Amino acid sequence: MQQEFIAQEDWPAVEFPDISDLPTEDGVPLESPWHRDQINLLIDSLISAWGERDNYFVGGNMFIYFSKEQARNRDYRGPDFFVVKNVDGKLERGSWIVWDEGGRYPNVIIELLSPSTAELDKTVKKRLYEQTFRTPEYYGYDPATKELFGWRLADGEYIVLEKDEAGRLWSKELQFWLGLWEGTYLNRDAAWVRFFDEDGRVVPTHTEAAMQEVEAERDRAEQAEAEITRLREELGRYRAE
Repeated sequence: MQQEFIAQEDWPAVEFPDISDLPTEDGVPLESPWHRDQINLLIDSLISAWGERDNYFVGGNMFIYFSKEQARNRDYRGPDFFVVKNVDGKLERGSWIVWDEGGRYPNVIIELLSPSTAELDKTVKKRLYEQTFRTPEYYGYDPATKELFGWRLADGEYIVLEKDEAGRLWSKELQFWLGLWEGTYLNRDAAWVRFFDEDGRVVPTHTEAAMQEVEAERDRAEQAEAEITRLREELGRYRAE
């Protein structure tokens, strides 16, 4: 069953909390520096890949307000990473406020588990994203066990996504694979959740893309120099003959 979005002008006349009164942070730090860097990696690489687009919003460690009761009770719900498609991506937002966004919920959510959140992420948050948010795709990763898992909404319920032979999960919403990558990011060697294109190539961050362009330019320069050397040698042989 697809999520039915109700235009704001059709909502019943209820009194929502003033947007300016809604907190954008609770002062609770992320579980670890790795969690912070992993969120930044996902955001950076998606923006790098979709940089020319302005019809999406990507957020990380950000509150989502979805009902007046939840907002008034300060029942904070903040996915580690989420993407909302077909919205104005040029707007700056301190939090995602559903009733101020035309009733739009995330299309994709990724949670990064920790010992203190693993059970919550797999139960309470899963039910919330499935039954209230109706988020089409929900993924989770546990850095302690290197377990990557995901669900896709089908007929109103989450079904488990099957991994490919490389252990990756295909995201229909993002048109990328989600998988693990062992390497260095921000001077930290670890296993990271990365996006991969249809051919299995890792989606680069802005820095990685720039470095790839520098390397490609250097390769082109070396090839040009080699061609010039070859032509000079041919010219020398021609003159000698």
